[in-house]
Amino acid sequence: MQHLDPGHTSAIKMVIQPRIADLGDFSVRRLLPVKERKTIGPWIFFDEMGPAEFAPGSGIAVRPHPHIGLATVTYLFQGEILHRDSLGSLQLIQPGDINLMVAGKGIVHSERERPQVTATAHSLHGLQLWLALPSADEETEPAFYHIPSAHIPALDIKGVAVRVLMGTAYGVSSPVPVFSDTLYLEAFLEPGQQLVLPQAAELGLYLLSGELQLNGQPLQQQVLTLLDTEQQLTVTAQKAARIALIGGDAIGQRFVNWNFVSSSKARIEQAKQDWQQGRFAKVPGDDQEFIPYPVS
Repeated sequence: MQHLDPGHTSAIKMVIQPRIADLGDFSVRRLLPVKERKTIGPWIFFDEMGPAEFAPGSGIAVRPHPHIGLATVTYLFQGEILHRDSLGSLQLIQPGDINLMVAGKGIVHSERERPQVTATAHSLHGLQLWLALPSADEETEPAFYHIPSAHIPALDIKGVAVRVLMGTAYGVSSPVPVFSDTLYLEAFLEPGQQLVLPQAAELGLYLLSGELQLNGQPLQQQVLTLLDTEQQLTVTAQKAARIALIGGDAIGQRFVNWNFVSSSKARIEQAKQDWQQGRFAKVPGDDQEFIPYPVS
């Protein structure tokens, strides 16, 4: 659900309410895509996972599944995920790391937890996003990048702690590869602190926790707020706040079907057939299970 703000001078163009998606042992808040707004810059998918508490014997166990035409971006606040993919990647994702998987013409991956983690009570909290690839890169060779937390630029902007996760802001650039003008950052504001937001063609702000105002207007927690980028945008914290900011240049029309993203409906249909007929590559070390294409 979403609504347009009626104020003509409002810095808020749209508020996107989350849909709760049940994934079995836990649920996620899904913000993108929605009918009225498919993308913000190149970002076409936005999930907040958790915070979830798991009892011993349970946890994340996402079986192998395919993607095309996009890049997945996983960023954790708590817990860990064990990533495997059809390129042979085996990578533990921990809080503060950026995990970028470029699907391009096709990749398969799984997301699980190590047995020593699921054996005990544990928690998981993070954001999982998809980038739609530019038309020229939709059929690129798949690739995998893991950038440890220590390599992500961390800044102090007049006392506000900022991390530039992807793209360029405040004069620094993240080492995470991008395919078009892309921005992804997080910031922590203490009560009374202000932050002037960086410029981008399109911007969306997600308030994970705390109380925050944007140009004097209060923001809701756990909604995705589309911003008016023709204004200078300043956020002010009433209580300690954590935000995620996404944006960049508009990507153009994209179609989304299950885990497939493309500028071509025919290409998505081909990917669907390829998955159903077993033509995608297997995931080494995790090739006994898979998620079937959903039956409508």
